[in-house]
This record gives sequence, C-alpha cells and structure tokens, in this order.
Amino acid sequence: MSDIKIIALGGVRENGKNLYIAEVNDSIFVLDAGLKYPENEQLGVDVVIPNLDYLIENKDRVQGIFLTHGHADAIGALPYLIQQVKAPVFGSQLTIELAKLFVKNNGNIKKYNNFHVVDAETEIEFGDAVISFFKTTHSIPESLGVVVGTDEGNIVYTGDFKFDQAARPYYQTDLARLTEIGREGVLALLSDSANATSTIQTASESEVGLEIDNVIADAEGRVIVAAVASNLVRIQQVFDAAAKYGRRVVLTGFDVENIVRTAIRLKKLSLDSDKIIIKPKEMAKFEDHELIILETGRMGEPINGLQKMSIGRHRYVQIKDGDLVFIVTTPSIAKEAVVARVENMIYKAGGTVKLITQNLRVSGHANGRDLQLMINLLQPKYLFPIQGEYRDLQAHAELAEELGKFPEDIYIVKRGDIMHLSDQGFLHEGAVPASDVMIDGNAIGDVGNIVLRDRKVLSEDGIFIVAITVNKKEKKIISKAKVNTRGFVYVKKSRDILRESADLVNTTVENYLAQDTFDWGELKSAVRDEVSKFLFEQTKRRPAILPVVMEVR
Repeated sequence: MSDIKIIALGGVRENGKNLYIAEVNDSIFVLDAGLKYPENEQLGVDVVIPNLDYLIENKDRVQGIFLTHGHADAIGALPYLIQQVKAPVFGSQLTIELAKLFVKNNGNIKKYNNFHVVDAETEIEFGDAVISFFKTTHSIPESLGVVVGTDEGNIVYTGDFKFDQAARPYYQTDLARLTEIGREGVLALLSDSANATSTIQTASESEVGLEIDNVIADAEGRVIVAAVASNLVRIQQVFDAAAKYGRRVVLTGFDVENIVRTAIRLKKLSLDSDKIIIKPKEMAKFEDHELIILETGRMGEPINGLQKMSIGRHRYVQIKDGDLVFIVTTPSIAKEAVVARVENMIYKAGGTVKLITQNLRVSGHANGRDLQLMINLLQPKYLFPIQGEYRDLQAHAELAEELGKFPEDIYIVKRGDIMHLSDQGFLHEGAVPASDVMIDGNAIGDVGNIVLRDRKVLSEDGIFIVAITVNKKEKKIISKAKVNTRGFVYVKKSRDILRESADLVNTTVENYLAQDTFDWGELKSAVRDEVSKFLFEQTKRRPAILPVVMEVR
C-alpha cells in the first residue's frame, strides 16, 4: 500500500492562495502555488502567500510544481516558492508564459528557467506516481486539472473550473477524459468550491459576449470597461465588440499589456486588426464614440483604477460627461462596499455605470449542480472540498451527500492539516505550519500581527511623539520635553493638551532620575505609560506613543 498524504497549505476556508500537496511515499507533488490579495485589516500589505516552510524543509522530495491555470490565485506565489525549492514547473503553454512574467518581475530569480509545457495528452512518470492532465473550462484559456495516479487510485485536483457547453475551443472541458479518469478509479477528489452555495445556472460565455456586444453597441460616448487582466475570455469579447463597431481599445492597466501581448503571441487572443489596440497618448486622435478604454488596475484589480479616474488622479483617463463605465468582473463580497462607493464617485464625475451582473449571473466557478456533475463523472471514494470560505466547503459537502456520499468520506480540512490515508480512510495526523505570509514591498514575512496592530492604531488614533534630552550622569533634564503629533488631534485647537503632556513628561523624567537605578528602557516605558493614561483621560483615544529620550554627555 502506498503511503499517501494530502495537505492544504492554502485555499481552504479562504478565497485564493491555492497550494495543495499530494505526498506519495517519499515524493511530494505541489498542486498550484497561488496568492491572495489582502483583506481590509491587512493595512499596507501587497499580497499574501502560503507559509512555505514545510516545502522548504522537504525541498529534496519535491518532484514538481503543477499549475492549473494562469491566474494569480494559482501562480502568484510561484516566485517565492522557487527561490527556495528549485523544482521543475509544469503547466499549459499560456500558463507557463504567464508564470514566467511573475518570475521575471521578481529580481531574485530572473534566471530560473526550469519550466515545462504540458497538455491534456501529457503523461509524466515519476517513481511513486504518474501525473496526467485534463482540460477544464475557466475564464482563461488552457486551464487544466491534474491527476496524480497512485497504486491506490487517482488523486484528482480540478483547479478552478465550470461547465459551459458553449465554450470556445481553448476553454472547453474534455468530458470524455473525465469519464475515463472516473473509470480508472478516483481515490480522492480535490474540487473547487468557490461557487458551491449557488445552484443557479450561470450565463454561458456566449450569453456574456452578447451582453457586452449590446452594451457597447448602444453606448454613444467612451466605454470604460473594468475587467480583470487575466480574464482573457472577457478581454476577447471586448476586442470582438470593438472590431464590430469600429472602436479602438486603449489598454490602461499596469499588467494588462504584458498579459494581452503574451496571449496574442500565443494566438490565445485574436484581433481583426493590429490597429484595434492603441496607446493612451493616441486617444486624442479619435472621437469619444470610437474608443473603448480597458482598465484592469494594479495587480489585476480594476476598481481602484476607476476610483482614480473619477477624481482625476489616473495616469491617462478622467471620467467625464457621456462616459459609460462597464464593470464586467464580479466583485468579491469584500469589495462590494468599495464598488458601491466608486459607483457614486463615477456618477458625480458625470459618467454612468453598468455592471455585467445586473442582467446576468456570471462566474468562472462551478455552481452546485456543476459540482455534482463532476462528482458523478469521477465517482471519487473520498472528497476534499477546497477553494472557498467555510460556508462554500460545507455547501459542497452537502451537495455530495445529496448524491449518496457518506459524511465520513468528505473532509473539510484546515490549512496545514495532514490527512494520511489508512484502511479507515484519511485520518488527521497533526499539522504543518500554514499561517499567512504577508508580502510588503520587498519584505517577505516580516509584517506580522504586531506590525498590523501598530498600523491599525496609527490609522485610527495617530501617533504622539515626545522628545526630551537628559544628562544621565548629573541626573537632570538638559532640554525640556517637546511634543509633536500626527493624526491624533488638531494641533491649533489642542495646545493645552500638548502643553500639559509636555509638563507631565518633564515630571515623569525628573521623578525617574531621582531614583538610584537607571535603565533607558524603563525610562521610556514610564513616559509612555503616563502619557498614554493622560491622553486617554483627556480624549478617550489611544495614539501610538513614541518617546525619544536623548543623552548629553
């Protein structure tokens, strides 16, 4: 019997950050290496990646990293992983090219080139398992599911998927291959759960394309389309409508041009003419009714770009009377309030707003009925709902139970849980480190809960700085306390509080200097405590207090 373990380092009980491990005997197979974008409380953080310590500690056992598609939630953590784990990377042609863009932008591993292109016909034999692939439908071409073939049966990882009978060739699911995998015997299914709470049929991409076509046809002025840069099916639909109605497309996002150029080069995006795409500086040459502005925003987030356009801070575009802003992405629940606020700002600037979700239910993920179809095709012995919040995983489990699956054969795991195959099924055997690792600028992991707490305090109550100079030897104050503040109170109206705070610091330092012992840390702590109590009594606020005690020799 093969020794099999399944571990989720991310992607369970959360959206994004997908990274799963299938261990077969001494071999480790990594399934995706994604990131997620920070929550509102993760102030200043750029992105969040999984904790990679377990893989780094076992890097000699890692046989390969297998990518399902080219979105950031599947490939975004790859640069950080291959800095430490120099394993080969496998994916479809487009996925590999987009992964290379992520790697190229990371200065530490620009020369890494252990990439391998695979397709649905590829089969790779390792000592402990055979890896194969199958085509899936998602919002980006050449999405693949991964099959880890073991002596105990197949471990199937779907990646992001949905079923769409009207999908274009690059997006079609291979149903025959799924049936074949099911006949071979599926030990465990790791299946996308992001849309499991809905049983409503999502619109086919042909219906979405028709809606985009109609909206652009009816628009009299500029159309500003907000989309995710890597949602290539949506971008193709915008190009098709532009060609049909004689419009030019301006790419304004930070990363969209690289992605689009890569997709065009690989013939995954098609243009009627190279003249359809123009540079932002060329917009002045065309009438408003001849333009579509495609805004994807930094890191693929278009909403922030729209906000800048509405207040005149965008690099190229300012929203004006007659503009139609067409949001063709489905905002996450966390972004709904932001979208509503930005909509209001757009109307104030003179534009109007239309969301694709007003008329259609749009998603790149399988709904409940699709998930049941996947289970019926593969007939897995055990099910691991993944890729979603807890409510999504629970809904997926209930859908499986409707099909006759026993609850004890369905595992809703936590990040880091080690699930070890035994005669009784998969048993929980401890956990590996799986906390969030926050990336802020070039720093990896040095932003933790304490730093976030301090940032929260600074954002809510500001900072209060007090500086004083003492002579330690003579035990006296050389220069009395001076105070300064930012984000705490309006200085001109709070001079009394500032003066009393300075007097309190002088008294506290004098009392401390009168003692027989002296410690810089104790002195600063005493100042911080006294000032903190005084300010809270006066204002009911708790700013971050920074005492600066200088010494004159």
